[in-house]
Amino acid sequence: MGNGQGPQGDVRRRRVQRLKKMILLSAVAWLILPVGLCIVLFVKIRALEGQARETRGVLEQMAEAVSRLETARQEEQTPQPGRKEAVVAVPEAGGDSVEAGESEAAHKVYLTFDDGPSKYTLEILDILDTYDVKATFFVLGKESDYSIELLQEIARRGHTIGMHSYSHKYAEVYRSVEDFSADFYRIYSYILENTGIQSVCYRFPGGSSNTISDIDMHVFADFLAEQEVEFYDWNISSGDGGSVLLDADTLIRNATSSILAHDTSIILMHDAASRPTTVEALPGIIETVLAMEDTAILPITGDTTPIHHIK
Repeated sequence: MGNGQGPQGDVRRRRVQRLKKMILLSAVAWLILPVGLCIVLFVKIRALEGQARETRGVLEQMAEAVSRLETARQEEQTPQPGRKEAVVAVPEAGGDSVEAGESEAAHKVYLTFDDGPSKYTLEILDILDTYDVKATFFVLGKESDYSIELLQEIARRGHTIGMHSYSHKYAEVYRSVEDFSADFYRIYSYILENTGIQSVCYRFPGGSSNTISDIDMHVFADFLAEQEVEFYDWNISSGDGGSVLLDADTLIRNATSSILAHDTSIILMHDAASRPTTVEALPGIIETVLAMEDTAILPITGDTTPIHHIK
């Protein structure tokens, strides 16, 4: 029995084996743990590097847009050989056009279209041409070739192009001043690069009185003022922006019934694929306005009296 055999020897061997297994498992665990931590850290570092690249990209785009904006302004203020100032055609009561300058009519009416370009843009432009009147299009940043061609056609026909944000995504546009600024420079650059127009008029998505933004809208209005950009709300709505599609006769009544009560009437309409009755109503709106005494339809210019929902 002295050779370690027997019950006591078996117990001792099992203990030794368990101890060896524990030592082996501990060694493996201590080897695996650092490797696992390294893998986790590597993944996190790669993710942070990706976020950093995205942030740098956004900052570079903003810096480039600011640089283009400043360069464009300097060029605008610097006389250049052969350079001519843009002229906007403004229809008189008789239908003939005169060069820039606001009409002397007692009631100035501004037809404005939000959310375009759309599949209805050409129809709207043709109707405006038929009556020889100019309008204002507050556009979004639509990058398709067709949308850009429509944007250029709006400019070619002499209408005013305003900014209505690039994305029209309220939660993103109004998330912070930085986000609003980034979106602003994107839509400004989009219009400038595709039309050569330095837009100086803006319409807030939802208007300046929207209830979506958690930030006081005066903060965004102050930002626009710093860029020497004016914002325009409306004091007449056609009603074509609601969830219910209104018929053409209703849109005509909504858009024209209170015009004679205002010196300046800025009418809200939409150039959107979901608004066919706006196109149907447009001839009736124009004819009703032109039939009113001492009234003129004009595009928004730097001389236009703005309508602000916020004071």
